[in-house]
Amino acid sequence: MSRKIRAFVLLLFVAGCGSSERTAPRNLENACDIVNERPHYLRAMRRTERSYGIPVPVQMATIHQESKFIGNARTPLRYSLGVIPMGRQSSAYGYSQALDGTWEEYKEQTGNRRAKRDNIRDATDFMGWYMDQSTRRLGIARNDARNQYLAYHEGRTGFASGSYNAKPWLVTVAGRVASRAARYDAQLRSCRKI
Repeated sequence: MSRKIRAFVLLLFVAGCGSSERTAPRNLENACDIVNERPHYLRAMRRTERSYGIPVPVQMATIHQESKFIGNARTPLRYSLGVIPMGRQSSAYGYSQALDGTWEEYKEQTGNRRAKRDNIRDATDFMGWYMDQSTRRLGIARNDARNQYLAYHEGRTGFASGSYNAKPWLVTVAGRVASRAARYDAQLRSCRKI
């Protein structure tokens, strides 16, 4: 191989290592298509499942709801008078839509100081860590996508107080997350990925 080709291949490899994926996989409705298109997603989620016991379909359904698998996803901007940008709705960022404070807590508690929210491996590890804590503190089953999502969205204190009961839209969304997790599970079993 010529030096130019080797340099180009090396450049592509290095560029791909640290960057988040800025577009969603082509078919978000089929888990097999997602992991066939982006096999590193499945490797990251399997690793998280081994570490924390959170099933791959629960992770996938939560990421779908939070970011549609877009690595640099952010919350929408807020506007004053309908036109003047006033900042983001929250500090949520990345695949997991983790808030700044919760992300810092994760990095401190796990020792993963270099973790990045736009890295799928770090994002799934964060979700596993968070959901494992919800299991330990609140007794939510690791495979209970609905309640894991409610605790993830509302925070563990909010979940414990039942804050989601005042948000019928959120209860509906959590039901959709549970349905998607079940569908992803069936799909992954059919293509023998789990």
